[in-house]
Amino acid sequence: MNPIFESAADICLGGTDLDLSDCESILGDLMAPDVDAGELFFQREKHLSWSLEDGKVKEGAFGVSGGVGARAMSGEKTGFAYVDDIGRESLSPAIAAARAIVRSGVSGKVAGFQVERGEAIHATSDPIAGMSNADRIALLHRADEVARSIDPRILKVSVGLHATYEAILVLCSDGTLSGDVRPLIRMSVNVIAEENGRRERGNAGGGARRELSWLIEEDRCDDYAREAVRLALLNLDAVDAPAGPMPVVLGNGWPGVLLHEAVGHGLEGDFNRKGTSAYAGRMGTQVASPLCTIIDDATLADRRGSLRVDDEGTPGQSTVLIENGVLSGYMTDKLNAKLMQAHCTGNGRRESYAHLPMPRMTNTYMLAGPHEPEEVLSSVKRGLYAVSFGGGQVDITSGQFVFSTTEAWLVEDGRPIRPVKGATLIGNGPEVMQRVSMVGNDLALDSGVGVCGKDGQSVPVGVGQPTIKVDEIIVGGTAR
Repeated sequence: MNPIFESAADICLGGTDLDLSDCESILGDLMAPDVDAGELFFQREKHLSWSLEDGKVKEGAFGVSGGVGARAMSGEKTGFAYVDDIGRESLSPAIAAARAIVRSGVSGKVAGFQVERGEAIHATSDPIAGMSNADRIALLHRADEVARSIDPRILKVSVGLHATYEAILVLCSDGTLSGDVRPLIRMSVNVIAEENGRRERGNAGGGARRELSWLIEEDRCDDYAREAVRLALLNLDAVDAPAGPMPVVLGNGWPGVLLHEAVGHGLEGDFNRKGTSAYAGRMGTQVASPLCTIIDDATLADRRGSLRVDDEGTPGQSTVLIENGVLSGYMTDKLNAKLMQAHCTGNGRRESYAHLPMPRMTNTYMLAGPHEPEEVLSSVKRGLYAVSFGGGQVDITSGQFVFSTTEAWLVEDGRPIRPVKGATLIGNGPEVMQRVSMVGNDLALDSGVGVCGKDGQSVPVGVGQPTIKVDEIIVGGTAR
């Protein structure tokens, strides 16, 4: 049997009055007599957070959570109930509630179970157990000290450290029997710099499905502090951003968050099944420049958005969404794949046992192209070089997006000449993708900080892209 599955089952069912045969029997109760398909999702999680502010430990928190979600489905109708106590007695009313909501169907049966045998893509060791509290606090102080040592204009420093250790167990009436163990860590450094009464912020950080000691390796902790300071000092020198339509060069790595929002969400299966996406009904058509190939890949080792199996027990996959500009795939969970008569891509994700799964991205990025990054930048007579982004929003139906930059430069004669503040990018996802005229050969993924929100649920994700040039985007700013 798969050792990762065994570990997940032990964590989820340990200390309860249930074993796997009991769970199979309970799933059978969910199926009879009026349900097409059913699912039990078990989850247990430990979570830890520490924060440091102005050289003092502000918060240290540790918690555990766990429960079971029961889902019954009939056609497009879903019944769902959950309990935060894993046990035979507590599950019975949840099963009854989920089944009662549906009250129709074709009396589906539970198929023979077979343990999913997907390959490990990250370590399964507990990051919370791998470092003492004293060492965690020392890590916070180290980032604080590095940030303050760089420049006397650094006024405030805050550092955050987060770790989770999650196990899931999934049983589905289609015979799926899957489990996974998922460590996840993240560190963030935020600074405020002041000069002549002007204050500016900078933030940086990173994470992975690794142990906390990974933050010390290769000076990652120090690098986050240095980058946060660099951005804050850069913003002290920034001038008002220009406004109007202009060519924009998007940097590699984290700027892929614009791709995630403006394109990725529109390629999720539920929006396209319902016809509410700007990409609905456009399979096989040209939706982007031929230079653009976009992938969603859950199989990248140790990445924040990676999943050995998704939250419905389907093995994580690499899915080509747009190939050479042609729409070639949507991201689906089991329900939407069935209703769309499409292949399930293993993108069923949920925030916790208390939430229903839905199609969500994992690690979404654009493949590298033929151009040198310097060549891309030098092609711009006058425009904007957007290196990093903050918040943004997109309307799925129209494709319209608005994104704010956290680092951007005015470009003249192919050179970034000065940093600018207050720049926002305004456009339409499909239209902007058609205007991509150059794609760099410098593909990079983000540092491991992405969080995606959808319908009130948050999940960890990854983004990435090479340097790209868009011939025209409307830039919102103040200078003309």
